Amino acid sequence: MVSFEEAIFNSLPPDNGLYYPENIPLLDPAFIKELRSKSQSEIGLEISRHFMANELSELDLRRIVEETLSFDFPLVRIIGEIHCLELFHGPTWAFKDLGARFLSRCMQHLISKKEKNINVLVATSGDTGGAVAAGFHGVDGVNVTILFPRNKVSDLQRKQLTTWGENVMTLEVEGSFDDCQRLVKTAFLDKDLNEELSLSSANSINIARLIPQMFYYFFAFQQLQNWDNVIVSVPSGNYGNLCAGLFAKKMGLPIARFIAASNDNKAVPDYLTTGHYKPLPSIETYANAMDVGAPSNFARLLEFFEGNVQRMRSLISGFSLSDPEILKTIDHLYQKTEYILDPHGAIGFRALQETLDDGELGIFLETAHPVKFVDTVKKAIPNMPSYQSKTEEIERKKSTCMRISSSYEDFRSYLTRQAV
Repeated sequence: MVSFEEAIFNSLPPDNGLYYPENIPLLDPAFIKELRSKSQSEIGLEISRHFMANELSELDLRRIVEETLSFDFPLVRIIGEIHCLELFHGPTWAFKDLGARFLSRCMQHLISKKEKNINVLVATSGDTGGAVAAGFHGVDGVNVTILFPRNKVSDLQRKQLTTWGENVMTLEVEGSFDDCQRLVKTAFLDKDLNEELSLSSANSINIARLIPQMFYYFFAFQQLQNWDNVIVSVPSGNYGNLCAGLFAKKMGLPIARFIAASNDNKAVPDYLTTGHYKPLPSIETYANAMDVGAPSNFARLLEFFEGNVQRMRSLISGFSLSDPEILKTIDHLYQKTEYILDPHGAIGFRALQETLDDGELGIFLETAHPVKFVDTVKKAIPNMPSYQSKTEEIERKKSTCMRISSSYEDFRSYLTRQAV
């Protein structure tokens, strides 16, 4: 067992596994029952303190939670019994803003105990890097290096990754997201490099990313009148959000079941069907933030269900959607309701549309604003509204990044040069 502080700064344990809570507590049923009367900060504090109270004072933890929860998480009825939890109202218009802000503020609070700077490494398929950059920009004692795959993020995502400077550096990798993730994981296992640079991560492998992602599910129920037979569809790439949902259920939230909604990178849905886990090289899709062939958090899913695929199937069903069907879904819903889905939300919505049974109420997580994927959305909705006023400020900024190969030697050389 390790402390919360050690887990968030080390990110990966020495055995190349993932940190996992020793205990996922059951909240007081009275607290669950009274969710509608609680503020979002009260909910976030109650969840967080069960994992962190031994290492942060109530006052410090309250401050971290309140600074993190600086934007809204509205639940919107879309059509019939299908609702959308909008997670894109943060600074980079993606669900990862919450986890990145929470992690950065935890690290900032704890960094004063360290004798030297922490170097945070982040692999991103699109949204994580921008959220981490926004969350950590200007944080004293923390340097951030973000790796993203060349030509595999949208233009807006690239701007959100590469326009920060100061303590945020960006590397454009000649390869896939899996290559970026491999470079980061290999660096963590490099004992000499870790001792020299004090490495940490802000990817969903970091346990401090999962804690605030539990908040989403409680916020959704806070806004619901009917809690009977609630099904949550989770667009899934690295499966951190799904793990957080499972933790929320174990803490007492009455979620009936989950859908692991994926694109053509469907190692986990295939596992649920066959019982055999076979990670594959990632496939490029319109839902690029989910282009993950070997999801890291699958290890946490196995731990949660004690390696029992039957138990996993009893609570999670798999679903996948191809690129043509993503576009069709965006178009059809817009024609019916004028609501614009992003490609990831389209997968979550379609999973509910196809599998929701009578008497069930569905919630899908809309993980990013459609403006982040405007080129893709325009393929489905050529006359979609303009978001120019929303993006013009960032579009004026100058991008700065360095291109590297996918070899670990090049990456290691870059990191050691930066440390000089």
